[in-house]
Amino acid sequence: MASRADSPAANFSLAKFSQATELRNRIWFTLGALVIFRLLSYVPLPGINPSALAELAEQTQGGVTDIFNAFSGGSLERMSLIALGVMPYITASIVVQLGAALSPTLAAIKKEGESGRKKLNQYTRYGTVGLTMVQGYFIAQGLETFASSQGIAAVVEPGLTFRIGAVISLVGGTMFLMWLGEQITSRGIGNGISLIIMAGIVSQMPTFVSQMFSQGQEGTIPAYLIIGIIVMIIGLIFFICFMERAQRRVLIQYPKRAQQRGGMQAERSHLPLKINTAGVIPPIFASSLLLAPLTVSQFAGNNVDTSSTWGTILQWLNQTLQHGEPVYMTLYAIGIIFFCFFYTAVVFNPEETADNLKRNGGFIPGIRPGKNTATYLDYVLTRITVVGAAYLAFVCVLPEYVIAQTGIPLFFLGGTSLLIVVNVTVDTVTQIQSHLLAHQYGDLIKKAKLKGRIR
Repeated sequence: MASRADSPAANFSLAKFSQATELRNRIWFTLGALVIFRLLSYVPLPGINPSALAELAEQTQGGVTDIFNAFSGGSLERMSLIALGVMPYITASIVVQLGAALSPTLAAIKKEGESGRKKLNQYTRYGTVGLTMVQGYFIAQGLETFASSQGIAAVVEPGLTFRIGAVISLVGGTMFLMWLGEQITSRGIGNGISLIIMAGIVSQMPTFVSQMFSQGQEGTIPAYLIIGIIVMIIGLIFFICFMERAQRRVLIQYPKRAQQRGGMQAERSHLPLKINTAGVIPPIFASSLLLAPLTVSQFAGNNVDTSSTWGTILQWLNQTLQHGEPVYMTLYAIGIIFFCFFYTAVVFNPEETADNLKRNGGFIPGIRPGKNTATYLDYVLTRITVVGAAYLAFVCVLPEYVIAQTGIPLFFLGGTSLLIVVNVTVDTVTQIQSHLLAHQYGDLIKKAKLKGRIR
């Protein structure tokens, strides 16, 4: 249910858009930054043979690399300067956030306010550099080994020089993307890192749509199936928009205070608890854990003897954990539900919220402040998280089921990708509405001041 604060923003007119100069400049800056991101995705690493790399990429589809490739807009497949995208930054920020919730030292830094936030951001940057160096080295080494085992010369001159150059290039590309995302957040519109991820996902949509309709014209895909997929996508988008805005409002009441005209009045507010508090983190974690063994088995490839125990295990993993397999979908749903509860418990602390309410004099009607309030908030949050976990599992497993039944690759429209695209779009549109509304109120204030001077 939308709040009352959202209703004025929904009633304004876009006629004032041409007059909002600052907003137009922010939008143009954001679009220019995203164009730079897309251009960088086509700049290959030094020492890479692009044609041989394209042939190698076709043999590694279906593993965990598909997720990173979708988030980077195909940069990993082309092994560009930004092949790792912003995923090291996302991973480092998640680790720092988890550490702030579990480590007393980081928790104390977090409570320092703005200075503590800057320290945690600096730790996140250090972690991003470290993760990018480790991942870049393993990518360079794995690219040499796997390409040679497949008989493909993807690297022109393998060796230590190529690995060092690849690591330096990948670190520079990831840090530039992180800086670009921060610039979009401060000087553009929307969250920069989220917009970069969304741009990478959306960039693959035209290719998929053209392939699907061309296959429909050739008769490979029936027309009713294409219509059904389009209806499913539209329905999922509306369903995600509804569930992401859904929230449980807990009534908070404050002691009565004296008014200027006399009398006493009790102030009331609401504590909004989102149905999906964990966001898109559970699908990312669950899919990464499930696809990691599949990627290992694919890179092992022909080097493993299938008659051995280890070879049998790899062969079983390769067959069982494929997209659309019943075991994969079951484990995927279980992982999403588990991480949904786990991450919700990390990002929302009922005891801390109850202490803040008690410190400010607020209380929930019928619930004693302190421990009873924390128990009640934990009870409410657990109940709504059940709904949120079921919603995430449904949205993420449905595309996998469609892939298994139809054979149409909908990887770019997987649950994680669709959630990111819809959430970032809604957030960006909301910020645009806020800027337009502020501009509209600014014009009203100016008119009111002019009328006052005339009088």
